[in-house]
Amino acid sequence: MHSFLALFLLLLLLPWRSLAAESDDGFCSLPQSIMESSSRLLYWKVTNPTLSPSHLQDLPGFTRSVYKRDHAVITPESHVFSPLPDWINTLGAYLITPAMGAHFVMYLAKMKVKSKSAVPPHDVERFLFVVQGSAVLKTDSGISHQLPVDSYAYLPANYKHSLESDETATIIIFERRYASVENLYPEPVIGSTEKQPLLETPGEVFELRKLLPASAPYDFNVHIMDFQPGEYLNVKEVHYNQHGLLLLEGQGIYRLGDSWYPVQAGDAIWMAPFVPQWYAALGKTPSRYLLYKDVNRNPL
Repeated sequence: MHSFLALFLLLLLLPWRSLAAESDDGFCSLPQSIMESSSRLLYWKVTNPTLSPSHLQDLPGFTRSVYKRDHAVITPESHVFSPLPDWINTLGAYLITPAMGAHFVMYLAKMKVKSKSAVPPHDVERFLFVVQGSAVLKTDSGISHQLPVDSYAYLPANYKHSLESDETATIIIFERRYASVENLYPEPVIGSTEKQPLLETPGEVFELRKLLPASAPYDFNVHIMDFQPGEYLNVKEVHYNQHGLLLLEGQGIYRLGDSWYPVQAGDAIWMAPFVPQWYAALGKTPSRYLLYKDVNRNPL
């Protein structure tokens, strides 16, 4: 079985390698300027993706995006931005919504100069993560928090706040209607990935950080998962939890159901309950993704 998997992955990689030999900007190759420079900002490829192999970039109608009953891969060339309702100077692209079958939304917010967020609908909680630029989180208490790249904030349902920016910034946002439990009340959380400890992952090789407390008041968590080139998930997961994923760095292969997808920084994935799922990190650089997961609630 392992030899078959290795052969399968090799066959998947062959087209990428041939493209890389023909062009410096092939799907799984990095431009020479990126390989030679250490000055690229964190998550730079999320907002400056390689849209497709060079020989397909001018092909009318080409996209790697796909939507199926139990999963979706939404790639940057198919993002559609429009003004976010009630936000100021901000464009948004909804990547995951209940129209797919999800019970949460995941969207990109592109904030411009002098931009400001709206509050979520009643009883809706919000998690935001900065992938480009910087923003300021303000609360009714008068406290302000500067949020640079790799910073995040969790705002409980009906918690009054605003996100403002005097420069361009790109934010990935998750929102869902809070699944309340009597006498459980989540608190706001503000932090950054680098300050979160690495957690044990028995039987796995990837590095894991959880951005929210694992305690019962929180009905979802957000994980940061890091893979070195060649590493992959040992467990082929099938579970009731839904996922929303944004690949922040690197590239690899994601199995969803019976399909295998090449993915790279900037790609978003929705995984419905019980869809078989598996990831392998491929290419020349480490990969990292941000993963939403609903937790701490009885599926009934």
